[in-house]
Amino acid sequence: MNKVCILSLGLGLLCVGIPMKGWTQGADAVPPEVLDTGISAEILNQPVTSPFRRPGLLRESSRPVYVITRQQIREQGARTAQEALRYLPGILSDGTAGTQLGALSSQFMRGARTAQVLVLLDGRPINDLGFFGGFDLSQITSDVIERIEVSPGGGSTLYGSDAIGGVINIVTVAPTAEPETLLEAAVGSYGLNEQGIQSRGQVQDLGWVVSYRRLESNNDFPFAIARLEQSGIRENSGVEYNNLQAKLTWQLSQEHTLNLNALYLTKAFQVPGSTTFPSLDAIQNTNDLLLDLDWLWLQEEGSLRARLFWDDLNYRFSAPETQGSRDVILRSGWGSQLQYDRPIGKQLSLTTGLDYRSIAGRNTTFSFAEGSSCVNYDNQVNQGALFARLDYTPNPELGINLGVRQDFSNLVNGSATSPAVGLRWAIAEGTILRANYASSFRTPLISELFFRLRGFFEVDGNPNLRPERGESWDIGLDQTLGESGLLRLTFSQNRIRDGITFVSTGERSGSYENIGLVEYTGLEAALDLRLGPNWTAFINYTLNEPRIREALDSATIGKELAFVGADSFNLGLTYRDPEGWYGSLLMHQIGPFFTNNSNSQSLPGYTTLALKGGIPIADSLALEVGVENLLDQQYEVFPGYPGIGQTLRVNLRGQF
Repeated sequence: MNKVCILSLGLGLLCVGIPMKGWTQGADAVPPEVLDTGISAEILNQPVTSPFRRPGLLRESSRPVYVITRQQIREQGARTAQEALRYLPGILSDGTAGTQLGALSSQFMRGARTAQVLVLLDGRPINDLGFFGGFDLSQITSDVIERIEVSPGGGSTLYGSDAIGGVINIVTVAPTAEPETLLEAAVGSYGLNEQGIQSRGQVQDLGWVVSYRRLESNNDFPFAIARLEQSGIRENSGVEYNNLQAKLTWQLSQEHTLNLNALYLTKAFQVPGSTTFPSLDAIQNTNDLLLDLDWLWLQEEGSLRARLFWDDLNYRFSAPETQGSRDVILRSGWGSQLQYDRPIGKQLSLTTGLDYRSIAGRNTTFSFAEGSSCVNYDNQVNQGALFARLDYTPNPELGINLGVRQDFSNLVNGSATSPAVGLRWAIAEGTILRANYASSFRTPLISELFFRLRGFFEVDGNPNLRPERGESWDIGLDQTLGESGLLRLTFSQNRIRDGITFVSTGERSGSYENIGLVEYTGLEAALDLRLGPNWTAFINYTLNEPRIREALDSATIGKELAFVGADSFNLGLTYRDPEGWYGSLLMHQIGPFFTNNSNSQSLPGYTTLALKGGIPIADSLALEVGVENLLDQQYEVFPGYPGIGQTLRVNLRGQF
C-alpha cells in the first residue's frame, strides 16, 4: 500500500492510501533520488497541472509556469486572487478600474487583454463568454485558494477558447488528513473589516472543506492626481463580500474517488467612475454559483476522469441618476470533461479527451426615464472539442510533447484547430532548456455576436465574426545556482490576429469586426534566492512590447498596443523563523504605458512598497500586520482612476 497524492481537477491535492498499479504522475517523472536540493528543488518540484492537464511537477514542463502558494499568499496579505498575482512575472494584474479592494480585475499576458487570458478553477474554464469574456479575479477571496499557477503562452491545445495570452489555474483548498478549524478577523484602513471561518478534515473515506469569508470596506480614500491637478476623497467605491465554499471528497474504493465542489461568490461594489466624471450613485452586484462534480478512476495502467460543471452568473449595474438605466446580465452554462491518461511503455504517455461547454446569456436594460426595458441579446453558444497530447521521454534529460485540439461550435465560423509542440532538454547538470510553439484562439462573445441596441445610438452584433487567433513561440532556460538559487529566463513572441473591434458605421451606429494584427515580443526573468537559513528573496522582470501591424486606423500601425505594453519589476525579501515569526518587504513597479493606440496619451509608471509581518502570540494564535503602499505613492491605473494610497491591515489568525 502506497500513499498517493492525487491532484484532482475538482479537488486540489488529496492524499489517500491506494495501490499504485503502475499508475504514475507522468512518463517523464524524475526519480526522487536525482532531484536537486535547496530553493531550486522547492520551486521545480512544485505540483502543477495547467501545463499538462494532469498531475505533474513544474520541472517536467516545457512551458514557463509561475506559482504562488497558500503560504506566500498569506505572507503577502493577499485578500483576493487578483491581489495574489501582483508579484508574479509574466502577467500584469493591477487592473484598470483602480486598486482598491473590489475593483474589477484585469489580467494582461503576452500582449493579450483580459478576455484573451483563460482562467481555470481546478482545471476547468470559468471565463464569462456571455458578458465581457474574462473572469473578475477580485471576486475570489484567498481563503479558498491552495495555489495559483500562471502559465504564459498559448494554451488552447489543452483547454480551448480564450487561452491566447496564457492560462491562470486557481487550485482550491483540499481536505486535510486531520480535522482543523481556521478563524480569522481583521480590521484596517478605510473601514476595512473581515471575518472568516474554515473547517476541513477527513473521517474515514469522507473529506470536507467548508469556508465562509466576509469582507467590507468603504474605500473612501484620499487621492491626488498631479497630471490632472485634481485631489479629494474617492467616494462611492465601497465593497462587501460574502463568499462560501463547500467541498466533499468521497473515497468510494481504492480505485474510485468522487469530488463535489461548490463556490458561491457575492460582491456588492460601488462604482465611483473617473475623477473627471464621477458616478456617485452607481452600484454593481454580482452573485455567482460555480458547481463541480468530478470522478476519478485509477486503473491498472493510467487513469480515467469524468467531470460535470454548472455555472450561474448574475450581474446587475444600476445608476439611476448619472446614467438613468439599470443593466441586468444573466448567464448560465454547463459543461463536461472526459479525460484518459495512459503511459505507453516507459517512454510515452498519452492524454486524450473530450470537452463540451454550453453558455446562454441574456442582457436587458431598464430605462428609469421611460420606465421600460429592452432586451439587448438573449442567445446561446455551444462548444465541443476533441484533444490529444503525447509526451515522449527517451531519457530523463529529454522530453518532447506534441498536442492537437479540434474545437466545434454552433457559430458560423466557430470551429478551430490548435496544435502545439514543446521541448524540455537538460543540457547540463542544473541547466534545462525549454522551447514551445502553440496555436490558440478566442471564440467571439455572445455580446459581440448578437448585441442589438436601438435608440439614439444603434449597435448591431455580428454573427459572422471569426475567432481571434494567436500563435506563440518561446524559448527559455532554467538554471539552478547550487542550493541557493534558481534563475528562469524566457524569451517569447505572440502574433494575435483577427482581433474583434467595435467599428463605427455611421455618426450614431456601429458594429463588431475582425480587424488587425498585433505582434508581441517579450522577456520574463525570475530569480529566486535563499540568502540564509531563514532568509529568501525573489526578483523578477517582465518586458512587454506589443506592436500593432495591421489596423483600421493607419495612424496606429507600428504603435504600441494600449495598456498591455507596460513593463513590470518585482522584488521581495522574506524572513521566516522556525517559531512562526515572519516578515516581508515587497516592491512592485509598473513602467509607463500608453492609454490609446495612437500613442498620443500615456500614464507614468509607479512604484509601491509593502511591509508585512506575523507574530505568534500563542501555540495556535498569530497576529499579522501589513502596510500597503508604504510611501503613499499617488498614481493612476487608467486615466482618472487613482490607485489607493497607504493602507494598514491587522489580522488575528487562529488555527485549531
